[in-house]
Amino acid sequence: MSSVDVLLAAVAVALIVASAFLALAETALTRMNLIKALTLQEHRRRGGATLARLMERPEGWLNPLLFVLLLCNLVAATLVGLVAEHAFGPWGVVVSLAFEVIIIFVVAEAIPKTWAIQHGEESALLAAPLVAALAGFPPVRLVARGLIALSNLILPGRGLRQGPFVSEDELLAMADVAAVDSVIEREERALIHSIIEFGDTVAREVRVPRPDMVAVEGGDTIGEVLERAIAAGYSRIPVFESGIDDIVGIVFAKDLTRAARDGRTAQPVRTLARLAHFVPETKRVAELMREMQAEKFHMAIVVDEYGGTAGLVTLEDLIEELVGEIVDEYDVEEPLIEWLPSGDSRVNARMAVDEVNELLHARLPEGDDWDSIGGLVLHLLGHVPAEGETVEIAGWRLVAERVQGRRIGRVRLSRGDGHADAEDADAGVEATLRRLAASRAKSDDGPRGATAEGPSARTTG
Repeated sequence: MSSVDVLLAAVAVALIVASAFLALAETALTRMNLIKALTLQEHRRRGGATLARLMERPEGWLNPLLFVLLLCNLVAATLVGLVAEHAFGPWGVVVSLAFEVIIIFVVAEAIPKTWAIQHGEESALLAAPLVAALAGFPPVRLVARGLIALSNLILPGRGLRQGPFVSEDELLAMADVAAVDSVIEREERALIHSIIEFGDTVAREVRVPRPDMVAVEGGDTIGEVLERAIAAGYSRIPVFESGIDDIVGIVFAKDLTRAARDGRTAQPVRTLARLAHFVPETKRVAELMREMQAEKFHMAIVVDEYGGTAGLVTLEDLIEELVGEIVDEYDVEEPLIEWLPSGDSRVNARMAVDEVNELLHARLPEGDDWDSIGGLVLHLLGHVPAEGETVEIAGWRLVAERVQGRRIGRVRLSRGDGHADAEDADAGVEATLRRLAASRAKSDDGPRGATAEGPSARTTG
């Protein structure tokens, strides 16, 4: 072997060592997550701060690391082939192939990656400073950006512009696994689910509906409104003028009490009304909560697309979406769900369909035209039911047990006679909804709401 061959062999060995370290870094960093990195940073572990910065933007270092790792392997394999060909002639190709398969795989792949899996935190902390320096090296960074641009041409849409990401379903699954493994408590798992779902909830889903609102007319006297506030147990009451769709403000119980103490009980309540905040029913509750915190108000009037009053939402309603129902010693409310000895369940018609599905492990349809179980019954029947009227869908029988005027109060749920499996239930739901939509579109002249028949959904009086 000439001196040039020795030099090439030395360079190949150095590249194999570098490849081994980069393979270790790839495995350690891709198995690390931001939460662990921040924990290591809080514990003041050496390299923890750099590791946390890398985890915040994985797209900034992953492509440069993979590019340099591939470059080291290819150059090392090429140099080994040249040296082997000079030393052994035509048999050098066989020697170099055996060397690359055995030595490079074992030394530069299997050993470092296995060690990185067994010593995840130590490997990540060790690799973080050098990977950060590598990703910040201008030539490498420039080539990595070019590769990202190329990948974006091959992968349209999201491409690699935003790098790796984690979906909501993956986060929820992680919380479920952590609860099963006793890493977190069941209550903490439920809170994590509530927080993630909170971002997708809109005001329409949490509002107090219009029929349940307690509101007073602006011409009512302070004394009358104070008595009503005490009877209802509310600290804030909307004030309207010509009708419930003409809300002009909100009166506070403390203002009523102060006015009554000053002897102004005969004055109209409109003189005490404060500014009312109005929000569309499609407003996301996470944004609404931030507005309530910033502007310091606890109640907002929810309006529909036509400007009419659809209900109201309070800060307590929003908090309950996160932590569950908050009931104080003055609240007297019916339970949302009752379990009956027969195995059936009786639910409040205002209960959301997704909550009923979760509690009963059902597959009742969720749609844009209804949010509550009472709304689902109305949609399926096409008319206001009489007490005892029944509809069946997805293997469940829904009975309107209590009907007050034009409003369903309680719904009884029981499994139908022929409870289908999950796929059949889903198919039945879709077929039923399509049939209802088609029949209503054809019968604009006839009575509103055709009767759904068949095994998937049927109604009885």
